[in-house]
Amino acid sequence: MDTSRALRTTGTVIAAAGLLLSGCTSGGAEALRTAASARGEAGGTASVPPSPDAGAMRPYYAQKLTWRDCGVPGFQCSTMKAPLDYANPGAGEDVDIAVARRVATGPGKRLGSLVVNPGGPGGSGIGYLQAYAGIGYPAPVRARYDMVSFDPRGVQRSSPVECLTGPEMDKYTQVDQTPDDAAERAELVAAFKKFAAGCEARSKRVLPHVSTVEAARDMDLLRAVVGDEKLNYVGASYGTLLGATYANLFPDRVGRLVLDGAMDPKREALDLNRDQTEGFETAFTSFAKDCAKQPDCPLGNGSPEEVGARLKDFFRKLDAQPVPSGDDKRPLGEALATTGVIAALYDENAWPQLREALTSAMNGDGAGLLGLADSYYERGADGKYANLMFANAAVNCLDQPAAFDGPDAVDRALPSFQKASPVFGAGLAWASLNCAYWPVKPTGKAGPLTAKGAAPIVVVGTVRDPATPYKWAQSLAGQLESGTLLTYDGDGHTAYGRGSDCIDTAINRYLLEGKPPADGKKC
Repeated sequence: MDTSRALRTTGTVIAAAGLLLSGCTSGGAEALRTAASARGEAGGTASVPPSPDAGAMRPYYAQKLTWRDCGVPGFQCSTMKAPLDYANPGAGEDVDIAVARRVATGPGKRLGSLVVNPGGPGGSGIGYLQAYAGIGYPAPVRARYDMVSFDPRGVQRSSPVECLTGPEMDKYTQVDQTPDDAAERAELVAAFKKFAAGCEARSKRVLPHVSTVEAARDMDLLRAVVGDEKLNYVGASYGTLLGATYANLFPDRVGRLVLDGAMDPKREALDLNRDQTEGFETAFTSFAKDCAKQPDCPLGNGSPEEVGARLKDFFRKLDAQPVPSGDDKRPLGEALATTGVIAALYDENAWPQLREALTSAMNGDGAGLLGLADSYYERGADGKYANLMFANAAVNCLDQPAAFDGPDAVDRALPSFQKASPVFGAGLAWASLNCAYWPVKPTGKAGPLTAKGAAPIVVVGTVRDPATPYKWAQSLAGQLESGTLLTYDGDGHTAYGRGSDCIDTAINRYLLEGKPPADGKKC
């Protein structure tokens, strides 16, 4: 099996803001993932706008979906209408939301729909459903539920945010993320500004209306139009923030909710990005310990600190002199190499591929690491990019105020980021600058989500998760009035469907029987 495909198969990511993303669901042999995205910031959505006018919303809730063949065997697709602006749903401006389903296969009594979201923000729910969830979720779950997903507003088939052309994105992903002087700082700032200006020029209509709160309201429309009284849902990575936001908005409509690889809506953008930086260091430490035991480890043996120092030294060499990658316009420099390494840290099954790619790059062939970076950014062989990176930034920059207001603020925070990760800290700190130049003011802010009165909600945390640190799951489970924490003592991003029978059995029982695991259960 091609490890880079497995990397990305179960889902998508949530991110640190900027050139590099950080939250992807991984796991599942058939999944569609490789860490996917561009850097955006993880955001909270505690600031909830007023409930929309019930009368104006009635036609949206009463709409009937017309299902058609998707072109993918076993799946049906449709389009749902939602108001572009929930603050003024009677204005007549709509956004089309693409939805898809795979009808319950039986046997057994149908339990309704199970809506799934792979994360991001910016991940295609339809792509995730067709490539993994609709065929790879446990058979008893697929037998009893219609498997349903949607591309959230701003994503792929649902009025997608667009920002840069393929060639422009190629240049953007190569910008030095660890500027050494004033000229390099100016180049990085200019790249962020060009990205933001491109989004405004190409997506001005939808850009102010792609927040997590609005996506959660869309999800309630979806619940209604597929005929369910309650929402049953599995969200991974950023999908946990979407699910928790839904529960906070509509606690009485919560059915069985699984939030896997949880985010912490109480954390502000700066803290979230620094937490993620620490998470990637934790994941790299696990990789380094394993690598040092392998005969083919290109970083040698010794402690994780020694292995990390060698990787950092290699990045410095690439910063000074990129190596050929097989693409003359995209030699492997520090920026793309760092992205490639981070992509592989989402899933421990990719560690052998990472060792091989690093070995080749250190011998002058950067194709392997470039391939990992391309899978992370969802760049096709034709040079075209999916819109994941664009949607990611659009949602994150709307959900929370920016982590930094300019380069001087990054300078002040650099020591704390470098302490969190000697290898990745500087790059992830500078990546967190991108929302400073966003053309739309944020509409959300950090704050707890309690979902008072909701049915039991299962929050899943992986102890050495690189993108959504375990402490976030602990925090979210504590915030939610009905939250129960399920812990996976393992590596990689997210837990469900990643090989733990203990985790899968607990979640399957909850989805099928409505019995959540005991709070604090560990696997």
